[in-house]
Amino acid sequence: MEEFEFITQSADETSILAKRLSEKLTRRDVVTLEGDLGAGKTTFTKALAAGLGIKRNVNSPTFTIIKEYTDGRLPLYHMDVYRLEDADEDLGFDEYFHGEGVSVIEWAHLIEDQLPNERLDIKINYINDSTRKIIITPYGSHYVDLCKELRDESISH
Repeated sequence: MEEFEFITQSADETSILAKRLSEKLTRRDVVTLEGDLGAGKTTFTKALAAGLGIKRNVNSPTFTIIKEYTDGRLPLYHMDVYRLEDADEDLGFDEYFHGEGVSVIEWAHLIEDQLPNERLDIKINYINDSTRKIIITPYGSHYVDLCKELRDESISH
């Protein structure tokens, strides 16, 4: 599986990458986010939401599992499944994955068996206080093309 690696030197650079990604997303796209606590998953999601034109404040849905933001170019379904007690329980994720918006799932490995086969997996690795290594793994040709565009833009900037 092809991976795309990006190094960001600040939260602003991470946000720019997320905004560039958001410009390429279409309805029914699924993005998973993994990384240690404090690695920048919510920062990434906030920038992605801003890139979709969402004006509402985006924060981690830790205790509600799913938050919906519908005021942008596409709806954003932000999921944090970290505190799911029974990952086998059907919570209707499939309805979101096949809905009209973009699904972003933090701690997605906890519901691996419920994720669609075609998706974009993003791992944010903490390097130091300002530097992150972001590894994006596309599953499906749509996501491979999206990653190639993102990489080509990053090279030219």
